[in-house]
Formats: sequence, C-alpha cells, structure tokens
Amino acid sequence: MAKFRDVKSLQKFAAAHASIHNHFNHDRHLNRRNIFKQNRAAALAEWCQLAA
Repeated sequence: MAKFRDVKSLQKFAAAHASIHNHFNHDRHLNRRNIFKQNRAAALAEWCQLAA
C-alpha cells in the first residue's frame, strides 16, 4: 500500500489490473511459439476493439 492512501483505492486498482493482466497473460511455457503469438495478437486486437 505504499502509494495508495486508502484500501478502497488499492482495491479498485487491483481489480482493474487483475482483469487486464489476465487478458494478456498467456502461459508461454505451456504453448508453442506460433500459438502463443496468435493468442497474444488476438488478445491485443480484442483490447483495441474494447478500448476504442
């Protein structure tokens, strides 16, 4: 909690960060490189569509 003034703001940040992290975090060591790159590109395209 070093930079957060209260627990509520920390919880809001952690919730947003967790959803974004889970969207982009693909376990590379479990997949082949080409499948990993396809999944990462699909996640980025979906994120760009959501953010636009």
